Amino acid sequence: MKRALFALVAAVSLAAPAFADQALATSKNCMACHAVDKKLVGPSYKDVAKKYAGQKDAADKLAAKIIKGGSGVWGPVPMPANAQVNEADAKKLAVWILAS
Repeated sequence: MKRALFALVAAVSLAAPAFADQALATSKNCMACHAVDKKLVGPSYKDVAKKYAGQKDAADKLAAKIIKGGSGVWGPVPMPANAQVNEADAKKLAVWILAS
């Protein structure tokens, strides 16, 4: 019984950061155009993670793009600027996206 309870607590603890960051992405309206595993208006977060895999400065690049927006990287549809996202939240989102 104790072992099962411990396993459950451990699983919830490990999953909580992922849910917290998806909640942040939802609260900042990121999920209106992006999904974790499929293309919507913008690329899936899994595709973004693949594209930036192995780049040391990927989190900083993505955080800047989250705030300032961008165009041309994923096709003709531009990503609008998200001035409502502060630097700390943008970095947290970028790290979460790269871990997708």
